[in-house]
Amino acid sequence: MKAAVLTGPGRIDTVMDWPEPVVGPGDVLVDMGGVGLCGSDLTVFDGKRLPPATPWVMGHEGYGRITALGADVRDRAVGDLVAIEPNYSCLRTDCPACRTGRTSACPDRAIVGMNAPGVLAERCAVPAAFAHPVAASAGLTGADLACVEPYAVARTAVQRSQVTPADRCLVIGAGAQGLLVCLALLELGIKPAVTEPHPQRLARAEQIGATIAADSDGDYTYLFETSGHAPALRSAVQRTAPGATAVLIGLSAADLPLTIEEVVRRQLVLRGSLIYDHPGDFGAAIADLEQAAFRPSAVIDAGFPLEAAQEAFAGARERAGKTWIRIGDKS
Repeated sequence: MKAAVLTGPGRIDTVMDWPEPVVGPGDVLVDMGGVGLCGSDLTVFDGKRLPPATPWVMGHEGYGRITALGADVRDRAVGDLVAIEPNYSCLRTDCPACRTGRTSACPDRAIVGMNAPGVLAERCAVPAAFAHPVAASAGLTGADLACVEPYAVARTAVQRSQVTPADRCLVIGAGAQGLLVCLALLELGIKPAVTEPHPQRLARAEQIGATIAADSDGDYTYLFETSGHAPALRSAVQRTAPGATAVLIGLSAADLPLTIEEVVRRQLVLRGSLIYDHPGDFGAAIADLEQAAFRPSAVIDAGFPLEAAQEAFAGARERAGKTWIRIGDKS
């Protein structure tokens, strides 16, 4: 079958003879419709995060239709349109994280496209529990479905924060994740302010309903850091009200640019939010999108066919919005 595989840092080839997936008894076979690209994919593409082997199938933000069922699968059907939850937690009763429902912290989590093969291929085998049905009647396009997984990340961070419509919110970064956080906040009736050095990304944030934070604005009660750029957090904290909550979503290996004194004197609440917990958070995100007035594809900047995967990856960081790759889907 056809697949987009990493052959070396900065190099993706679309091959025609990749082996067909093996469908286990608890799996479903998915004919892929499309895959979104995100920052973690780009760290693999750039060579900053090494895959287990090369060539390596890329991608994790995927959707498609079920075309076959494993022998033990009873709660999925051939023909189901599904969004893939690409973090396969172990779900064992002896795993403290999974036992308490914090599957996002599972130490044995299989991360699609990172330590488990990706989904940028014509067909993929997926554990049935992690292939979530999407109502065809919702009218979500391929571009919308390619955004389900990152929207689940954004929605979960907003839900974990316990923000309310009475709060003043500042979002750091208007990349795809920042824009999706804005959409999740807008869905709650909150009009967030955004900081972002990229003018086109700021313009896109305004287009979806956010405002641009003025230099003089302050007293924000909630701060959502999506960029992973440590210096941006330091300056943003200076704009918060006493007792504000800072929700950290963007990943960075840098030290936290705050002193203990600053945290104590400002009475800051720091909350890290990593992906989502299985199965509730992902299912709730899909239910939101099936009924929401907005469409997550508002954050999409460009789409490419599978044959142009190299071009899609190579230019993804420079685009104002999100990039996705069409496979079997033409929408």
